[in-house]
Amino acid sequence: MLKKISAAALAAAAIAMTFTGAAHAETNPSCSSGVTQMGATKYIKSGSTTIASVKQFKGCGKNWGYIYVWDAWRASHRTYSIFAGVQVRGAEFPSGYNRAENKQELWSYGTDTLTKCTKGYGSIQAASYGGGVETEERC
Repeated sequence: MLKKISAAALAAAAIAMTFTGAAHAETNPSCSSGVTQMGATKYIKSGSTTIASVKQFKGCGKNWGYIYVWDAWRASHRTYSIFAGVQVRGAEFPSGYNRAENKQELWSYGTDTLTKCTKGYGSIQAASYGGGVETEERC
């Protein structure tokens, strides 16, 4: 009986750590001291299929937008463009806007907007799809 309780306790602890642990920040090539995710991850979808994850980070005195294209979608799309940026409240276009072709992930350029209300922005354009999302606003 003790072994069953111990195994159940270990399983419960592992599950709790999975859902309550700190989010793992992706490696930002322009901010060697590290970045921290701001707010929740948003997802670009086509119907019920998830295409990409979009996040906003802060670090090195800047805000950063980030997009990560999911493997399954990437495997069936050879040619596409991805975009990442930081949307500042009241601005018409994202700041730090960056673009890449056929890459799996992309960071925006860092923006000096930590004192402003911002959202991470990401989008994908392909022959068969075009769309994007913004994360929740963080002030």
